[in-house]
Amino acid sequence: MLKWALIFLVVSLIAGFLGFSGVSAATATIAKVLFAIVLIIFLIFLVLAVMAGSLAF
Repeated sequence: MLKWALIFLVVSLIAGFLGFSGVSAATATIAKVLFAIVLIIFLIFLVLAVMAGSLAF
């Protein structure tokens, strides 16, 4: 999913450079949402790993 966020970011930058502001804004929003989802999933897995590590001792 992080790969898709980076792809949308690149598309947004290219579209903005070429003057397509509507496409650029839409793809930037999609990239932000995908990055937020990736960050939330990462934090959930981090908390689960810490909890599992503390139970092993």
